[in-house]
Formats: sequence, C-alpha cells, structure tokens
Amino acid sequence: MKALTKEAQAAITPDDAIRLLKEGNSRFVENKKADRNLLEQVNDTASGQYPFATILSCIDSRVSSEIIFDQGVGDIFSARVAGNFVNEDILGSMEFASKLAGTKLVLVLGHTSCGAVKGACDDAKLGNLTALISKIKPAVEAVSTPSDTSLRNSKNIDFVNAVAVKNVEMTIDNIRNDSPVLKEMEDNGEISIVGGMYDINDGKVTFL
Repeated sequence: MKALTKEAQAAITPDDAIRLLKEGNSRFVENKKADRNLLEQVNDTASGQYPFATILSCIDSRVSSEIIFDQGVGDIFSARVAGNFVNEDILGSMEFASKLAGTKLVLVLGHTSCGAVKGACDDAKLGNLTALISKIKPAVEAVSTPSDTSLRNSKNIDFVNAVAVKNVEMTIDNIRNDSPVLKEMEDNGEISIVGGMYDINDGKVTFL
C-alpha cells in the first residue's frame, strides 16, 4: 500500500475519511492489517505529506490512532493529550492540518476507563495534572446521573465512561466555538468534525 498523494487526498471526501477509519479499525479488530511497507512510505512522504484525517486522542498507551485504525506513514495527523480536550495549541494544530495540509476529517477520540477522566471524577490534585484535570471537570458536572455523590467517582465505571462520552461531545462543541476556521470549513462541507469512543476491552471504535 502506497502513501497518499496530493491527488488521492484531494479525491477523499469527509464521508470517505470516516469510512477509511472504520475499515481500518475493522482490520485491527480482526487482526487483518493492510499490507504496507512502512519504510517505502517513509520514502514516499519524504518530499511531502497528504494525510486524510486529524485525530485528537488521549495519551493512553493503549490508544495509538495509527495502530487502532491500521494507518501507515503519512495517513493521519495525531494529536494527543491526557483527556483528549482542546486548547489554543491543539486548535492551531488542527487548523494547520485541515486548512493548510488538507485533511478532510477531525475526529475527537475518547476511550473507556480513561485515567484522566477518572481523575476528574475524583477531583484529583497532583502538580500540573490539577490544571489538566480542570479542563475535564465541566464534563463531569454535565453528566447528571447518578445524583448520589457516592456513585460519582472513578469506582463507578459506567459513570466514568458516560463522562468520557460527554467530554468528547463538549470538546467538539469547543472546537466549533473556538475555531472559526474549522467551523467555516465544516459549514462549507470541506471537513467533518466527529467524535468516537475506543473500547479498551475489544479494540472497537464506536463513532458518536
């Protein structure tokens, strides 16, 4: 499998980009990885890169976008931060990837049993992690059930996963609200901005 060319990238639509990721995740789950020569792709991309998607995911070691979507060198831009939220730097990176480098999709990817989300549920405090977790706290507050405070913590994995989904949804809202560049591109049909959840138990990605 060759690396994407400028012409191949231009022919991909936002819906195509979602389909390509879904197909890649299916190959990953079925352990049928695409036949590609990564070193050949290194050579193919030495003079330029033409990725089709930008993926914001958590730093969790189990959730590497290139692996779980079975993608090669030059296929996707991958931004990672614990809790997969956006800030000015990540938004700028997304704008570069979409507006200047031509990707057709922005995917915010959360995952089950997320440690950063657990920390936010427990109001954990530790050095710079305290400030990071504060970015996820609005998602904790936005999940109304259960109302019993004794169940609103990391021991309740259903609550943790509900917060993780809400965090993805709120991150998408923040992208649209805080990046006029990306919002305009989405409104014009140039890109799609979508969310997904990776299940650490079976490797499957569910698009929201």
